[in-house]
Formats: sequence, C-alpha cells, structure tokens
Amino acid sequence: MILHNNENLSRATTVEDINGKSMRALTVFTMAIRYLKDHFLEALNKQKTGIEDKDIQYVITVPALWNDKAKQFMREAAEKAGIAKTQLKLSFEPEAASVWCQTISTDIKKSLTRSGKQYMVIDLGGGTADISVHEKQIDDTLKELHKASGGSWGGTVVDDNFIEWLTKIFGKSTMQRFKDEQMEDYFQLLRAFEIKKRNIKTDTTGNITFRLPASLKDLYQNYNKDALKDRIVAMGLSDIVKYDGDKLRVGASVIKQWFEPPIYNVIQHVQQILAKPNMQKVETILLVGGFGECKYAQDLLKRAMHDREIFIPEEPGLVVLKGAVRFGHFQDIVRSRIMTRTYGFEVTHDYDMQEFQNADEVFFLQHRKLISNVFDIMIRVGEETSIGKTITKGPYVPIGLHKTCFKIYTTESVDPKYVTDRGCRQIGMLTVSHSNGRSQNDNAVMASFIFGDTELFVKAVNIRTKEEFFTYIDCL
Repeated sequence: MILHNNENLSRATTVEDINGKSMRALTVFTMAIRYLKDHFLEALNKQKTGIEDKDIQYVITVPALWNDKAKQFMREAAEKAGIAKTQLKLSFEPEAASVWCQTISTDIKKSLTRSGKQYMVIDLGGGTADISVHEKQIDDTLKELHKASGGSWGGTVVDDNFIEWLTKIFGKSTMQRFKDEQMEDYFQLLRAFEIKKRNIKTDTTGNITFRLPASLKDLYQNYNKDALKDRIVAMGLSDIVKYDGDKLRVGASVIKQWFEPPIYNVIQHVQQILAKPNMQKVETILLVGGFGECKYAQDLLKRAMHDREIFIPEEPGLVVLKGAVRFGHFQDIVRSRIMTRTYGFEVTHDYDMQEFQNADEVFFLQHRKLISNVFDIMIRVGEETSIGKTITKGPYVPIGLHKTCFKIYTTESVDPKYVTDRGCRQIGMLTVSHSNGRSQNDNAVMASFIFGDTELFVKAVNIRTKEEFFTYIDCL
C-alpha cells in the first residue's frame, strides 16, 4: 500500500515492518520478487528440463489506478530482482480479470464475449478496490470505457478494524508486546480471522467464535484470570461479547461493522460511475479478487446493485493470476484505455491578454511580450488512447540558442492553464541540443508523447536536421 496514491514515492522511500523498523521499500520489493522468481524456477525445473530463464515472459499484476511512479517502482524492483526489461510486462489487475473471463466455459463467458457487450470489473483485493469498465470489440479485443478508479477499500481494512477492536479490549501496550514477543501467534490470529471473515453473510446472526492465543491472554491477564471478563463488562459489551476459556465469542452485528466502511465506499463509488450518461449500457458487473470471495461483500454488493447482473467466477481470488498468464500470451488484447491524468509540457507562449490573465508570469524578450509556465496539453484526463499511440505537437521555437529543456507535467485536472496550478507536478524532462550559430527558428522542433502499455515516452525531432531526442519518463 506504500505505492498507492503516494506522490512522494521515490527510490529512497522507506517502509516499516510490523514493529516499526524501516528499510528501503525498493530493497524489500526486490527481495520479494526475487524470491518468487527463484521459487518458480526451482519448481519448474523439477517438472520439466531444458527451460532457461531467457525463455520465460514474466507478468506482474498491478492495480490499474496506480500512478506512474508506482508502476515504474514495481518495474524497477523486478529488474533489480533479475528479470530482464525485455522479458517483463505489467498487467493491470481488472484487465487481467476481464481477459480470463473471456476464456472460461461458463455463463459468464456467454454474457461477456458478445461483441459490443459493456461490463464493469470490480477487483476487491487486499489493499485496494480497483474498478474498470470494458467493452468487447468485434475483433475480440477490449476497449476501456471509463478511466481506472477505486481506492484503499480492500480486505486489509477489515483486518485493521479487527485489530483496532482487539486493541480497545486488550490495550495498546498488550497488543504491542503481543506483536513484538509473539509474532507467530499474532499472524496465526490474523489467518484464523481471514477464514472467518470470508463466511460472514448478511443473514449471519448470533456469535462468531475466535480462539485466542494463550500468549495474548497471558500477557493481558498476568495473574488475574478474570481480568478479561472484567474488562468486557466494564466496556458494556457483556451482551454481545462472551469470554470462555480460550474462546472469544463476538456478536455478528459487531463483526459486520468492521466490513461496512470499505464495502460501502466501493458501492458508493460504483453507483457514481454507473450514474454517468455513457454508462447506461453497463448491465453486468464482474466481481473478483481475494476480498471478492467474502460472502458479506458479495451480499451487500448484490443488494445495492439489484438492477444489475453480478457474476462471481469460481475462485475469484485466482482470476487475476490466471488472466495475467493469458495476457502474457495475448498482449494486444487490450486495444485502448482511458487516460487517468492530463499530460503536457511547460512552454513559454506569446502573451495574449484574452487568453492569459496571470500577469505575474509575463516578461519581455527581444521585443516580444511572453508568458511563462504555460501548461501545453498533449492529452487530457478522460480521453481515450490506443496502446502505442503517438501524439505530436509543434513546432516549438526555442528561446535559448544552444538547448531547449522540455519539462513534462501531469495533473488530474482536465484543463490546467499553468504548470504552477494546484495539483500539477513535473514528472520528467527532455533536453534537446541545437546546432551552434543558428537562429531559434532554424532549431524549431516537433514534440511527441508515445503511450506504451505501462510506460510513457517523449520524443523531440529537429525539423531542419531531423535529429531525434528520446527519453522515457523517470518519475522516481
């Protein structure tokens, strides 16, 4: 989750472990990916010989709502783990789910594979809820109809609420000692809760039983065996929480409260999307992801979306994984996406009183009245773009004699005026050198944005010399 919506993400970003010890996140991600890669190769070589690492195409799935920084971070971690850039693809999770459900032989496939069919994919994972809307094309490719969106509304929110509730009962100091001194028991408690939470339904009543680790009880009760019972009474919970030996029985109504904030956030967000005029043909919702296996989440979504057809494939927690494998074989299956941000250059523009009102940015150069910090838009948020599309603008006439620096900016705003507007952020720069002794007009350039599958490239071409300058955006 440190990669989610983190505008300050960099190669130096640190992440804390469960006990607050910090380490560089890039190192942790690299070690995790390297472990998975080595484990896979070991398992593969036990089953089949003669396959080398260079024969393998690696696919890493990421939330579609991640920003450019997060996607680049994941790619660099994978490369540091020993995966060559040419062997690596990133796949957006809801797209992978959509790809898989095009292949399975069930009623889902019959519903989703018809040309022109529009449907929504809700990927409820551990950390995030990732939502996309697709349309099946006549050539079997997929077209995105709404920009990827969502939020930190995954299953770990429920886990956090569970731990927060336990902390109110046992106290911060006891829970901290429990994590510090009995970490294996702490994770066993979370694993047991994971099994319980998948089976909670809207019609679940009565008490749900949790087996408390002996170490947690001992840390809290010390020599007072009735301390926990006394605490439950003191909190006024004796009607809905029972303690008996190593068992804690909690009323279903309490547990449901831990689920509701993330699920209702998802429902509200989905309803906002479906209310848009261009979403009226979206009659089908595909629910996948680990948290998507939770019966309570399924029930609440079905109740809120009773006018839509909701499909939950078999083993929804594995759908993204299987779809990513399929995507590795058919990487051109996604034809177009909707931009999640606006991109453009910082330029200096001839001053026009009607167009530009920001007098603070005005200056004179060689008898020309100019205005700086103008956001020259290449593509806007919400616009459709095909994979590999090139957008070219120009000519751009340089101010300096020897070089031009194209500063590349992004924002979530649809129509930014200046790069100094709130929310605008520089994500890269392309430096173009000029031939000595030539006038600015002789060194005019055309600039292009090239949209890859998960990366953004920028190119500039000198109109006179045809010399090319090229860079990929380094967001970190």
